[in-house]
Amino acid sequence: MTHHDGRKPGLTEDTLALVAGLADLAVCGLSSAVGGVSGLLRRADIGDLLVDGQEETKARGRLLLGRHAAAPPTHLEVLARTVTARTQAGSRSE
Repeated sequence: MTHHDGRKPGLTEDTLALVAGLADLAVCGLSSAVGGVSGLLRRADIGDLLVDGQEETKARGRLLLGRHAAAPPTHLEVLARTVTARTQAGSRSE
């Protein structure tokens, strides 16, 4: 999910990316990460780790969605829709 105009993703896109990232983590082997949870809970910087983990998970989700999201319409499809809309608008005005 890349924005070509440079804008940042919105809350909905972030949420979707987070959920997709979590699903990707589950598929890739979340069970191996569960073993290290007890060690993580003893760390003093757990808040920073959680923030980093959330950002990493969103990044994974964006990559996953970018790979599997629907491709934008092709140039010819956009051209055909434009011609159809103009033709329909022209026939209504006559």
